[in-house]
Amino acid sequence: MSFATETKKELCMNSAVEVEELRAELYGMLLMCREFCASKIVFKTENKHSCDRFVSLCTMLFSPIIEHTKPLTKASKTYTARIIDSSDCKRIFDFYGHDERNVTLRVNRANIADENCERAFVRGVFLSCGSVTDPDKGYHLELCVVHKNLCTDVCNIISELEDCNVHIKMLNRNGSYIAYVKDSEQITDLLAFMGASNSAMTIMGAKALKQIRNTANRRTNSEIANLQKVAGASATQIKAINKLKKSGKFLTLSEELKTVAQLRLEYPELSLRDMGQMLNPPISRSGVNHRLTKLIQLSQEDN
Repeated sequence: MSFATETKKELCMNSAVEVEELRAELYGMLLMCREFCASKIVFKTENKHSCDRFVSLCTMLFSPIIEHTKPLTKASKTYTARIIDSSDCKRIFDFYGHDERNVTLRVNRANIADENCERAFVRGVFLSCGSVTDPDKGYHLELCVVHKNLCTDVCNIISELEDCNVHIKMLNRNGSYIAYVKDSEQITDLLAFMGASNSAMTIMGAKALKQIRNTANRRTNSEIANLQKVAGASATQIKAINKLKKSGKFLTLSEELKTVAQLRLEYPELSLRDMGQMLNPPISRSGVNHRLTKLIQLSQEDN
């Protein structure tokens, strides 16, 4: 089961009992229906839980005759709920304050009386036309709306929510209007606001795990880079020391340079700081670096 399906399943388990909230949730679903007008109401979705929720709310609030169709084949994924009687369609359409003479379908805010109704309305919209990406793959929540003005109205409502700091954006995709959010914290806030607290926690957990992994990877990469740097410098230093020995110039070096040179030959993997601690008396990292640099310079002078 996909993360989006799990999220909608969780939202459909909402136990709201206030009639105003149930009406607001159904209103959000109706506005995003495939068809919502005075003569026809058809709800289509690929999510079984959303379709069952739509049928349940319609039956509870308006008791219409509903034709509920499930996918007939494995290839088909669409669930359909159709209100058969046109008089029932008109009754519901009129109840929510819409006029069939209006050219454009807009949100009638009279149906969203308070914060609880806002929560229910946004939940209904998401159940009808929303999706959310698995947080292991990325952070993306979107609503696919057919009408531009309707999408704008929904965006405005979500942007005005007092309990959420959501900056929702809109774009046109293949003739439909997409309202979307890509920020993980904003998606988490919106899901929690709608009532999908488990899904919100899943996103938070996935984000925390990613941060831990990224930190570990950065540390590992840094350590590997440092080891490669030490190995490269050590190889250059050993080559210079061997060159000095081959030329006989090594015997003329000061005891300090000889000691550092011998230590490098015996411990090619040591860092400069560790080499400094092994000397008697110990010296700083920069002191060791100075002596090794001197050895390289002397080997070059030998050409």
